[in-house]
Amino acid sequence: MPSPTVGWRMLRRAAPQSGFLAFNPCLAADQRQRGIATRAATAANLDNGAPPSSVDGLPKGSATTDIHPPEKGPSSRPRKEQLKNARPFSDFLTDSFQRQHDYLRISLTERCNLRCLYCMPEEGVELSPARQLLTTPEIVLLANVFVAQGVNKIRLTGGEPTVRRDILPLMQQLGALQRLGLRELCLTTNGLALHRKLEAMVEAGLTGVNLSLDTLDPRQFSLMTRRDGFSAVKRSMDRILELNKAGAGIRLKINCVVMRGLNDNELGDFVGLTRDHDLEVRFIEYMPFDGNRWSMGKMVSFNEMLERIGADYPTLQRTVPDAHHNGPHDTSKTYKVPGFAGRVGFITSMTQNFCGGCNRLRITSDGSLKVCLFGNAEVSLRDIVRQANDGEPIDEAAMTEMVRLAREAASVATAHEPSLDVQLSDVLPNATELLDVIGMAVKRKKERHAGIGELEHMKNRPMILIGG
Repeated sequence: MPSPTVGWRMLRRAAPQSGFLAFNPCLAADQRQRGIATRAATAANLDNGAPPSSVDGLPKGSATTDIHPPEKGPSSRPRKEQLKNARPFSDFLTDSFQRQHDYLRISLTERCNLRCLYCMPEEGVELSPARQLLTTPEIVLLANVFVAQGVNKIRLTGGEPTVRRDILPLMQQLGALQRLGLRELCLTTNGLALHRKLEAMVEAGLTGVNLSLDTLDPRQFSLMTRRDGFSAVKRSMDRILELNKAGAGIRLKINCVVMRGLNDNELGDFVGLTRDHDLEVRFIEYMPFDGNRWSMGKMVSFNEMLERIGADYPTLQRTVPDAHHNGPHDTSKTYKVPGFAGRVGFITSMTQNFCGGCNRLRITSDGSLKVCLFGNAEVSLRDIVRQANDGEPIDEAAMTEMVRLAREAASVATAHEPSLDVQLSDVLPNATELLDVIGMAVKRKKERHAGIGELEHMKNRPMILIGG
C-alpha cells in the first residue's frame, strides 16, 4: 500500500485491454504514464470551468465521431481559446425542456449479494437469461456513444456491480474515456466485496463511491438486508478513508434509505460519522418500487428528518453551492454541522422532487434506456447495437473483428503505423439510428415524475432490475 508521504501514485495508469477504443498500443503506453498529477491538473481545469482538452477533437451531435489520440498534458491552450472553440451540447441528449443529460448510470448486473427490504422483493426476482444482458464490449460501445455526445459522468450500478466477474477490465476501458471528455467514473455499491477490489478500481479511474448503508447496528443490518456482512461493509468504508489519506481522492457518500420503525432512530448516529471524516451521509426518502411494500406510514419526510436532526445538532446549516454540492443538477440538498469534516445530504424524491434540474439517464443491465427512474417507458439500445452482429451478443472476439473490418474497410491502417482515425459509424454502421432512438426517447421525457398518491400505484421494475 502506498504511504501517505508517497501518495496514491498509480491513478489512471491502467489501459483497456479490448474494445474499439482500446486497440492502439501507443495509446495504452501514453495512458500508463498518467499519474496523480494528471488528475490534479484536470481537476484544476474543471474547477475553472474549462473543458478537458481532448473534448475539442470530438464533434458532438454526429454519428461519425473520429477517434483521436489524446493531447499531451492537461491543456496548454488559453482558457479564452478553449471557450471560443467549445461546441454546443448534443441535441440528442437535450430534452424538450432544455435539460442537458450529461450523466449516465449503467447497471452492470441484476444479481446482488444482499436482499435489502426496499430494493428486492422478499421472494426475489426472476433473473434475465445471460444472452439478454449487455456484454462488456456492448457496455463500452454504448458508453463511447454517450460520452461522444457530451456525457461527462458515468456511474456503475446494479444489482451489486462488484459481483460482475469482469468489472475490473470493464472499468479500465471506461476509465480510458477520460481522453474523450469523461470526468467522473463512479460506483454505487453495498460495499460487501468492495475492499477486495478497491485499489485496482482506483487505478482504473474510479473517482467516487456511493456506499449503501442503512444502519450502523450489525443486528439491524442483518434484518434490513436479510444477510450478514456489516463488518465487510465497514471494512470497505474504512479502506476508502485510508486510501484518501494517501491521496486517492475518492468522493465518498453514504446512502441511507430511512424507514420508519427500522432505522429512523439512527439519524443522529449517521450525522456523527461526519464529525471526523470527509464524507457525505445522504438520507433518502423511502420510494415505491415493485415488490418493496411501500406505504406512506413507512416514509420519513425530508422536513421531519431535518427537524429531528436539528434537535441534536442545532447548528446544522445549508452549505454554499460548489462544484459538487447544492448545484442545479444535484439530487441532494446538502447541509453541514460547522466544525465537522463531512456533510449531510437529503434526497427528497417523494416530497420535493428535483426534476427541473435532472441531467440523468439510465441503461439497465439488459440494455434498455430509461430516461426517468420513476417512468415505465423504456427503449432497447441492446437490440439496435446487436444489429451490427446479426442480432447476436457482441463478445470480445466479435468486437475485435468489427474493429478490424472497420479499419480495413476505411483504409486507415498501414503495415507500419496503424491509425487511430476509426469512425464510430464504421464500427457501428447503424450508429445514426441508435442516436435517433436515444434522441427521441430523451425528447419524450416528462417535465416531472408523478407524486405521492400516484407513484405508488404505477407499474415499474423492482429497484434491483433498474439500477440504483
